[in-house]
Amino acid sequence: MDVIDWLLDSDPAIRWQVLRDLADADPAAVAAERSRTAREGLGAEILSRQGPDGAWHRADTPAWLPTLFTAQLLRATGADPADPVVDAAVNRLAAGFRWDAEFGARPFFEGEVEPCINGNVVSTGAYFGVDMTPLVDRLLGEQLSDGGWNCEVENGATVSSFGTTINVLEGLLEYERAIGGSAGPRVGEARRRGEEYLLERRLFRRKSTGEVIDPSWLQFSFPTWWHYDVLRGLDYLRSTGAKPDERLAEAIGVVEANRDPDGRWPLQNVHEGKAHFQMDDGEGKPSRWNTLRALRVLDWFAGGG
Repeated sequence: MDVIDWLLDSDPAIRWQVLRDLADADPAAVAAERSRTAREGLGAEILSRQGPDGAWHRADTPAWLPTLFTAQLLRATGADPADPVVDAAVNRLAAGFRWDAEFGARPFFEGEVEPCINGNVVSTGAYFGVDMTPLVDRLLGEQLSDGGWNCEVENGATVSSFGTTINVLEGLLEYERAIGGSAGPRVGEARRRGEEYLLERRLFRRKSTGEVIDPSWLQFSFPTWWHYDVLRGLDYLRSTGAKPDERLAEAIGVVEANRDPDGRWPLQNVHEGKAHFQMDDGEGKPSRWNTLRALRVLDWFAGGG
């Protein structure tokens, strides 16, 4: 099986990223494929399900959950923020959505109270062109002494968690990309401290004992929602453009070990989420999203960055 051909026989949201990251395609071809994302397949379905109030709704859950998750998924498709239909959707979200009263009934892009949630809000807002500086400033003030973040500080937590940390790191990186040098050194320094928190633990081991922190992190999911796994950590580090750290070698081995005989990666762990979408063909089946992410991580590591 030609895995690249299999990946290209899919949704525009996957095809354009395969062309850019794995096929070394002409930029014009990449841009042309990306332009289809908001009008075909997953991206178009996401946009079609947005309510007039800017939120995504499900009858069985508060609006903030499907709204957060679905906006997160729209970003993952790589839909062009400059596309008029995408821009209109983001404007509806900004104007109409309010967090629950317990979170202050604030607009979506002002965030709520937990850094794990707010990291995702920052990454979504920054990607789609919203000024996320106030929420970034809050996250910088919540960084713990070990370099990471934890949603449970108000409940007594004093050390960081991988899940909260990866959510915040993705947000800070997207913010830096959005505003470039205007972000100042403080954001980059905080991000690198957070990355070091992950690297000191080889992305999945306890710093104190070397034991695997959570065996589920060795299985790969998409969407990840707020959850952490090794592939998510590696794909984040790849996206920074930095040279691979030698401490990642064992995590890269985990990725290699999860490849199936056809050269693809399965969807191994489906996290419950309150969005509307079934990804790939189900748990245990080959996953185009996981395969795309795994291949570009391996290319990055093998190529030295």
